Amino acid sequence: MEVVNALGRRKTAVARVYLQDGEGKIMINNRDYKEYFPTAILHYVVEQPLEVTNNMGKYDIKVNLRGGGYTGQAEALRLGIARALVQVDPEFRPALKEKGMMKRDPRMVERKKPGQPKARKKFQFSKR
Repeated sequence: MEVVNALGRRKTAVARVYLQDGEGKIMINNRDYKEYFPTAILHYVVEQPLEVTNNMGKYDIKVNLRGGGYTGQAEALRLGIARALVQVDPEFRPALKEKGMMKRDPRMVERKKPGQPKARKKFQFSKR
């Protein structure tokens, strides 16, 4: 099998995923994913598409991650892995779609407006 590549995004994080046959190594920016992500919850998020499709330990995954924070990066990586698995075998799509892993999360940070301290917060109103 040749290398399959896919793209995953979340907020400002972008994950470029390269998937090929192997023994289950997941390397992010030339580091192991358990070393890259600090918590077990983020490890679980990254492994989700592989667990749903019963492919743990079958593919080596190399990832270039840029932008965002840890959570955004982990969720971008989850989408990228799911898209790469669907390219390998289109029969994985219904199971991944049912778990909501085939959709990019469209929520972004709302911009700050002028005359306000934050996006929605207002300065204290004084009547007199």
